[in-house]
Amino acid sequence: MVFNTGSALLDAIVLAVVSKEPDGTYGYKITQDVREAIEVSESTLYPVLRRLQKEDCLEVYDMEFGGRNRRYYKITDRGMAQLRLYHEEWKSYNRKINIIFEGVK
Repeated sequence: MVFNTGSALLDAIVLAVVSKEPDGTYGYKITQDVREAIEVSESTLYPVLRRLQKEDCLEVYDMEFGGRNRRYYKITDRGMAQLRLYHEEWKSYNRKINIIFEGVK
């Protein structure tokens, strides 16, 4: 992607990806799902996950998988509220950009 991805957009994408799984999802799967929209490395993603956890947007739990613990991330009520805010902001931003690019209101 040629456009710079700001932290708010990355937060929004991560919250959207995690919200799709009611019981939560694990880091590698989040990375793969986020990469469907934007190119991101694991070294970029994991600090985002930790920050969203610190901000009470995500909760974290470990579950055994294949003899090892796997860390799962689940969106919180606060995270859902933040995701709704991001979604509304994105719709407004997208509308404005489309007007500029396409001349459509």
